[in-house]
Amino acid sequence: MELSPAERQILFMLQENSRVSNARLAEAVGMSESPCFRRVKQMETSGLIKSYVAVIDQRQLGLDITAFVQVTMKDQTSYDEAKFTECVKAEDHVIECHAMSGSYDYLMKVVARNMDHFSEIAMQHILKFPGVKTIESSFNLKEMKNNHSLPCA
Repeated sequence: MELSPAERQILFMLQENSRVSNARLAEAVGMSESPCFRRVKQMETSGLIKSYVAVIDQRQLGLDITAFVQVTMKDQTSYDEAKFTECVKAEDHVIECHAMSGSYDYLMKVVARNMDHFSEIAMQHILKFPGVKTIESSFNLKEMKNNHSLPCA
């Protein structure tokens, strides 16, 4: 999708603060309010802007553990990907899951209250998802960067 410099600036600003007023947004990109509002609505309608979210501090929710779980499936033909996907979507503590190339099939980002809670999620849930053969977990020791903003340049 070809974006104008103003649209790129709008996207950048909305990623930084999705609650910015249309008046402030229009002023920052050098547009009047009505055309700015229309551009934002067009980007929402086209699906470029998928949603607006609040970024929450997971530790303040008591979720002190972040694990990256590499999932290896038994084999690609012996499981129903749709059922596996249903299980992934139903597990609230799996906050991301990506199909991967390479030595494992999926990479999950999992949050938990503590190690005991993570152990329960891993052994009582993830390992019981359809088709899962093995999992290998790595734990975040220190977050170096966590940016949900995409480059708009």
